Amino acid sequence: MTIKRNTTIGLFLLLTLLVLGSAIRAPAAEEPSSQSPPTSTGETEIAQHAEGEPAAPTVAENSYAIDNLILFISAVLVLLMQPGFAMVECGFNESKNAVNILFKNLMDLCIGVLLFYIVGYNLMYGADVAAGFFAWGGFGISETLAPDAAIGAGTLHPQVDWLFQVAFAATAATIVSGSVAGRMQFRSYLIYSAILTGLIYPISGFWKWGGGWLDGLGFHDFAGSLIVHAVGGFAGLAGAIVLGPRIGRYASDGKSKAILGHNLPLATLGVFILWVGWYGFNPGSQLAFTGAANTDATVLIAVNTTLSAAAGAFLAMLSAWILFKKPDLSMALNGALAGLVGITANCDCVSNQSALLIGAIAGVLVVAGIVLLDKLRIDDPVGAWPVHGLCGLWGGIATGIFGAEKDLVTQMIGSAAIAVWAFATMFALFLILKACGMLRVSPEEEIEGLDIGEHGMHAYGLTEK
Repeated sequence: MTIKRNTTIGLFLLLTLLVLGSAIRAPAAEEPSSQSPPTSTGETEIAQHAEGEPAAPTVAENSYAIDNLILFISAVLVLLMQPGFAMVECGFNESKNAVNILFKNLMDLCIGVLLFYIVGYNLMYGADVAAGFFAWGGFGISETLAPDAAIGAGTLHPQVDWLFQVAFAATAATIVSGSVAGRMQFRSYLIYSAILTGLIYPISGFWKWGGGWLDGLGFHDFAGSLIVHAVGGFAGLAGAIVLGPRIGRYASDGKSKAILGHNLPLATLGVFILWVGWYGFNPGSQLAFTGAANTDATVLIAVNTTLSAAAGAFLAMLSAWILFKKPDLSMALNGALAGLVGITANCDCVSNQSALLIGAIAGVLVVAGIVLLDKLRIDDPVGAWPVHGLCGLWGGIATGIFGAEKDLVTQMIGSAAIAVWAFATMFALFLILKACGMLRVSPEEEIEGLDIGEHGMHAYGLTEK
């Protein structure tokens, strides 16, 4: 019975396969009688090319594609700096505030994206409506090229241009997170972030990059030592002053008492990520990449960026070693960031040797800035103002000293104007938030940690006792 059953099943399967095979072959066997095949293989290829294959892209189309795709990659690298900032700030602070810091960094990006899309981009790159001080171009951004735009080298699609620019806006906002860590209410931080990315940053950005009054003076800030970093650094300084120091940071007699960060490996990883992201920040700001001249400029910018960062880290290490008798990793990490900030304004117009000197001076300045804040009892937990504010100013001034055909007086005017704008506007905002009773958390919440007080959660799993 078993043999007969298996034989029957086998015959059924064979018959099924034969039927399916003939059904599959049948359409191929039938050819329309009216079709006359080409007489040669060459004619077949010509016919297929004429009927189905697109024409090869032109040189102009290839240049357009290269410029826009490289700028897209650069935008992604700059966006990668957001987790870098998050790791640095989290590692340099206490574990009880880790969730709060990470949350603020996430919202800086999200709020920045939304507001820079709605109004920020057109405040920064719209038409001048107030003698070079204010611009407006409507709401949102275009989804297509302008009808009269020529496809070719240097032509940027508005979508990729916005993507690159919004990454810079988010960077400016997230710098402040470290300055106010451990004591600022989350809701007030969201208000600050919205106003900075939607209003304060775009307005001063227009002054130079949008063709405003600083651009008319000849002020030079290639990738944002002032426009991005000093804005964030001086906004953070305003927040740290109005908030006051963290509980326990200074004794009653004014003596400094360090509050150590909880995870230096995390902070170190964050600095390495920021360093890599800077290759989108600085070389990406060339904006055009096809052709020998653009290629030469891009690689010079990249090397200058690298040299300045390395010199900054090394000199910060030496300076701290001399002052504190031990090499300090946190100082060296901030030194690398200081070198990166200092070269950002001038990486396109200085030599390799000048880049080394700019980074070295930035490394010394960042240590001096941290010491100065400590003497003034201004609590900046991650050193955001020394890195981004002080060394942002240095980058602007260094452009006038070392930059080819750059005027020092113009650089000093522009650097001071942007720093004062950011500090004054943000100082006023923080005072308003303080007057409304929504700036600082309660002492109980601060001691317990903002992760529990503000968010009701821990960053790390806790072992039950």
